Amino acid sequence: MLYRNLGHSSLSVSTIGMGCVTFGRESDRQTSLLIMDHAFGNGITLFDTAEAYGQGASELVVGEWLQSRNLRDQIVLATKVNGTLTRQRIVSSVESSLKRLRTDCIDLLQTHVWDESTPLEETLDALTRLVQQGKVRYVGCSNYSASQLAAVLTLSNETGMSRMVSVQPPYNLVQRDIEADLLPLCASENIGVISYSPLAAGFLTGKYRPGQPIPPGTRFDVIPGHQDIYFTEHGYQVLKQLDREAQTSGASHIQLALSWVLQQPGVTSVLIGARKTLHIDQALRAVDSAA
Repeated sequence: MLYRNLGHSSLSVSTIGMGCVTFGRESDRQTSLLIMDHAFGNGITLFDTAEAYGQGASELVVGEWLQSRNLRDQIVLATKVNGTLTRQRIVSSVESSLKRLRTDCIDLLQTHVWDESTPLEETLDALTRLVQQGKVRYVGCSNYSASQLAAVLTLSNETGMSRMVSVQPPYNLVQRDIEADLLPLCASENIGVISYSPLAAGFLTGKYRPGQPIPPGTRFDVIPGHQDIYFTEHGYQVLKQLDREAQTSGASHIQLALSWVLQQPGVTSVLIGARKTLHIDQALRAVDSAA
């Protein structure tokens, strides 16, 4: 496993990160604990969760794992504040997350989505105060466009408030919008990129085909909105190309799709989801092939 500095921060993160979105939701408590054990045992040190995942269930399981294994100082713990980003909302969210995670400090606190309704100054000031209080080490954002991230960075430069160290966008063979402006901005401003959905919510595994029913319990069944993004002419064309490459190379769809993201310049770490330890092993094979 390789490790890289996250932007201009002092955080060193594994090139594969553990996306904890399924914990306490699709994956029960015991399965989640086993997956995290397997991930850490194979060198994964970035664990990314959010208050929105299972309405706090993911943070609860991650917190139990950290405490029972006594691993808090050996991992980079990232979580997110969801919804409106007022000062009161951010502070109460962080206090709740700290309790669920059983820790006194979050390594990376990210705003989950852009908030149009709250002044950016209020949001950034609240984040800065949490850093000053020692409850958060660094701040970042998730699902921000290049223009939104640029606005935050400009405000930090003008006011001296905490500067975001990372952004978390979706990035895969189908969804490549960030290549136009977000990745160049991050490169020029030394912002870490923690990408997610490298398998396009499972679309690039090849198990979804035109005209076929969606398997119950899969991501496209649980979150139907993914269908609008990937069940498109472009999406199926990319899948056909992946079919051909898999047949030619003998590598699996998963290995090819993950390896592609891992090799893209500017990506610091790639988050993977897992419902079983096998999924961790598949990601590790992709790391080896991308090296």
